[in-house]
Amino acid sequence: MKTVNKVQKLERRRRRVRKRIFGTSARPRLSVFRSKSHIYAQIIDDTSGRTLVSASTLDSLLPQSVKSKGTIEAAKAVGELLATRARTAKVEAVVFDRGGRLFHGRIKALAEASRENGLKF
Repeated sequence: MKTVNKVQKLERRRRRVRKRIFGTSARPRLSVFRSKSHIYAQIIDDTSGRTLVSASTLDSLLPQSVKSKGTIEAAKAVGELLATRARTAKVEAVVFDRGGRLFHGRIKALAEASRENGLKF
């Protein structure tokens, strides 16, 4: 019963955040999803409903130096990979969607790594 409440609270926070955040073609949305063992990020244009760029710890281009996929180092690597792909897709500025999670830990590491590599938000 306790995990059901936890999942419901996360979903409630996710919906509350998504009410205010909307990605346009000029400033798409950077959506982050974190599971226990992986992290996924994608840049989405909500007006056309298209994913412009995506990266995750399951990506084959992730550096082999990252041993565990569920760590802060892996999140930093995903942030760097996402920022380089965004540059090739000519995306400079985004709106950050943390997916109902706290801006802490792996979410924060991904955001800071993508900022350091050229994304603005």
